[in-house]
Amino acid sequence: MSLQAFLEFFLAHPAQAVNGLALFFACAGAWVLVATRLREQRSIARLAAESELEEVGQPASVQDAAAVRLNRFFYAFGHFSLAVALGVSWASTQI
Repeated sequence: MSLQAFLEFFLAHPAQAVNGLALFFACAGAWVLVATRLREQRSIARLAAESELEEVGQPASVQDAAAVRLNRFFYAFGHFSLAVALGVSWASTQI
């Protein structure tokens, strides 16, 4: 029954339904970006605390290659989600 209600809402207000989808993509992309940034900051803080990089004078942004690749992937995924949200939102204005 809920699928039928969704279909009726989409048929009655197609632009709002598509814009709701854009809002979902925007929230998901923003959450991925924020979570990735927090994870990156925690990782740097943990490395600084464990090896005391601040006293040695080395930069605190030294991370292993796997963590850098994973962060880069999630940053790209978050930006892609925001771009999709922008495209879907723009498409909702054309309906």
